Amino acid sequence: MRWSAFSLMPLFAATTAVALGANHFGLEPQPVALQSTGPIAFGPEHVLFVGDPKAAVLYAIDMEEAVGSTKVRPSDWATATTDDFRLSVAKAAGDGTAVDDVQIIDLEIDPESGHAIAAVSVSQRPLLVHVMPDGVAKVVSLDKVLASQVSLPDPPADKVTGEGRRASNKRMESITDLAFTEGRVLASGLTGGDAASTVLAFDFPLRESSVGTDLEIYHGAHGRVEGTAAVRSFVPMTIDGKASLLAGFTCTPLVQFSLADLQTGAKVRGKTVAELGNWNRPLDMIAYEKEGHPYLLVANTARGLMKVDVGNVAAQEAINEPVPDGGTKGLPFEKLDAMVGVVQLAKVGDSHCLVLSESPTKELRLATIELP
Repeated sequence: MRWSAFSLMPLFAATTAVALGANHFGLEPQPVALQSTGPIAFGPEHVLFVGDPKAAVLYAIDMEEAVGSTKVRPSDWATATTDDFRLSVAKAAGDGTAVDDVQIIDLEIDPESGHAIAAVSVSQRPLLVHVMPDGVAKVVSLDKVLASQVSLPDPPADKVTGEGRRASNKRMESITDLAFTEGRVLASGLTGGDAASTVLAFDFPLRESSVGTDLEIYHGAHGRVEGTAAVRSFVPMTIDGKASLLAGFTCTPLVQFSLADLQTGAKVRGKTVAELGNWNRPLDMIAYEKEGHPYLLVANTARGLMKVDVGNVAAQEAINEPVPDGGTKGLPFEKLDAMVGVVQLAKVGDSHCLVLSESPTKELRLATIELP
């Protein structure tokens, strides 16, 4: 759901967009028929990567052709406020759509054009919605767009397994987050019959071949090694001079993985660098710098926004022992208790962030804040 952070090398050179027709990324004019709404992430030259977990397909779509080439400046977002974003989406969907039938899955801003795109589900219909700073939303037509696609190599079966509270369709977790870094699209999720936690790496332009790496973590709150817990949100960043990922899991361990290790196809155990408290699930994360110091901002289900200091993540001792009683350990962090109910984050330039938060009366408010 995001770009590389901090000092990762430039990922691509900007070039001029082309008219609707095959382009140098292998995108071809075609309809895109989503079966489900999953995470999204922007890549080079206005290309939006869209996850479709039910179909187990990853799409690349040219958003400049789909929404236009007019630029939206960071300053245009500075005073953006929408009191009920679900209502804006319901109006865009039309046909008397009820606000309660709108679910927001992901929200991203194209760092080159400044346009915001939301991945939404409206009455269980998967849609992409173009959002402007004045709060006006418009459904993106996918009837004919420049696009390409690739299928996941070994997704979980599309069926409900388990019993009682643990019953679920693991296929819907085949893609849990996306990012573009170092010329590759990274997709976290579950794979195979045993629903192992994995990160898939696809070269871009998209090709059927990919590298899949099974993940293991030591989960301090649970006091054990785990290999079937899906990454819920992750960000690429450079740690100690090496391209890496910081990944958040349910209950809420924060785990570092080397990007080089994730391209070997082997099973890799990450380094657990923080336990942020149990009975909690990360929803979104962004990495940023404040006065030259790196931080991670974590939206989650149970607490206010968490501001994690990742300045010394390379030197952080790995957590390999139980962290009892819902305790915390590892990287220092602070809870921003004034920012509760946050469900989505999207960077606006280097100093601000678009925040989608749910009020006590269940309205979804869209606003821009200065990064704390």
